[in-house]
Amino acid sequence: MKNIVILATLLLAGFYARAQLILVDGAALKAFKTRYRQGDTAQVQPLLRNADAILAKSDSFSVTFHKVKLGPSGDAHDYVSMAPYWWPDSTKPNGVPYVRRDGHINPERYLLHDNSQLVTMASQVKQLGVAYYFSGKEAYAQRAATLLRTWFADTATRMHPNLNYGQYVPGVNDGRGIGIIETAGLMNIPDAVAMLEKSPALDAVLVKGLKQWFREYLHWLLTSKNGMEEHKEKNNHGTFYDLQVCDYALFTGQPAIAKDIIIHTSMPRMEVQFTTDGQQPLELARTKSWSYSLFNLSAWTKLAVLAQSLGTDLWAHTTTDGRGLEKCIQFLLPFDGNTQAWQYEQIEPFGMEALHYAVLKAAPHYTHLPAPDTTDLNLLLY
Repeated sequence: MKNIVILATLLLAGFYARAQLILVDGAALKAFKTRYRQGDTAQVQPLLRNADAILAKSDSFSVTFHKVKLGPSGDAHDYVSMAPYWWPDSTKPNGVPYVRRDGHINPERYLLHDNSQLVTMASQVKQLGVAYYFSGKEAYAQRAATLLRTWFADTATRMHPNLNYGQYVPGVNDGRGIGIIETAGLMNIPDAVAMLEKSPALDAVLVKGLKQWFREYLHWLLTSKNGMEEHKEKNNHGTFYDLQVCDYALFTGQPAIAKDIIIHTSMPRMEVQFTTDGQQPLELARTKSWSYSLFNLSAWTKLAVLAQSLGTDLWAHTTTDGRGLEKCIQFLLPFDGNTQAWQYEQIEPFGMEALHYAVLKAAPHYTHLPAPDTTDLNLLLY
């Protein structure tokens, strides 16, 4: 019996020790840490202040908190959210079925809190992980562990690992595959766990439980009706589905799943999503065409980072007629800094960070991109 306990402890320890950075460049992050320890604190101090602000609050997050609507299961542990661009139909009784207005968010969505809590929880865990990585302050790790345990582990508060009721449309459905994009923020968790790894607050049992949750959610993504629907999506939803599957597969020690998705699903998407001159027509057709073009590019950039770690070169991959990531970046670059007028509909302000992140990651692989900004810690952590 004693030998079994020792073996189990060693297995848990090994499971725990294998936490590694997945999307964040570990070597670059280590270089920033070295400069910080040598006295260059300008970029790290704002991150520590953000983490201190998190510590100053007593907030915690769970799908069981602030629940104003249950899914058809009647279980408060099931995540529920409403589709953002769907509005009551003024010509119909009670407004149902709702109708779509692309790019215009129905404020009814904000009456439900599962999505906002998931986004905030995942963001705070990452911020705390970064702060701990640079400072070693245990209070950061302890708060992160509490947030993780509440959302993923404690039986009274944990989220069930599914998105059966994400982005439901009143009068149309109880949930859609499209809702899966709302868990993209969970990709913050694996890298945060790696940055927190040295803290005793993130014990082996908690890390094992986290990986088990993500393993179950990955299984749901790969086998459920909603998961299969999102897998078939042609635009940014499909790209982010691939990215989440790859990230969670790597976190849970299943690289073969990640590589299979990249080769057999992501690579063929280039034929559908890109033109030969680098446009993304499915994103350009939106009312926020610039935002969605960069949103999708950010997912492709991270997919290429993950593919590289798996020995697959997504940067160099092109279709038979030359569609690929390099042309997508080159198409968007002339509009950085408003040097050229954007000809498509864009109903919200222009942002550039995702484009700068793409250049940062892509520049080592292409010869005709501008020099990336390697001095911005926030860009590294994007």
